[in-house]
Amino acid sequence: MSAPGGISVEIEAEAWSDDLPDVEAVVARAAVAALAAAGVAGEVVVLLTDDDAQAGLNARFRQREGSTNVLSFPAAPGFVPPGAPVPLGDLSLAHGVCAAEAAAQGKTLADHLTHLVVHGVLHLLGRDHLEEAEAEAMEAEERAILAGLGVADPYAAERAA
Repeated sequence: MSAPGGISVEIEAEAWSDDLPDVEAVVARAAVAALAAAGVAGEVVVLLTDDDAQAGLNARFRQREGSTNVLSFPAAPGFVPPGAPVPLGDLSLAHGVCAAEAAAQGKTLADHLTHLVVHGVLHLLGRDHLEEAEAEAMEAEERAILAGLGVADPYAAERAA
């Protein structure tokens, strides 16, 4: 399904729609907000899949075993005709992992998915969290975007500990 703002949502695992009937709108809203905050226009494809498929992607592209909540795949640089949207890349999210994390953290699936989509889009834009300074900057950017969407700070519990 093509959503507003150059965001395409592909639902491979029906559990996403079963648990969150407006899942496409949640994903599009989060991705559009992250792009707007960064001042970037572009195309993002979001795959909503299950844990097994995500584990396969994780093994194939990251050489890591098991499923994970979100994977980001930045688009390879290439020619983009003038005026055409820039392909930024793809995100893949695993339903079981995301739903379990949301439950364990006492969050709604919609809020957790919103956070993970924002996080993934920021990765597509080159943000990272490998070093402490990068992590702090990326988390601050996430918190600002999420606050604009009415989603509570996902890092509040970590900082309080």
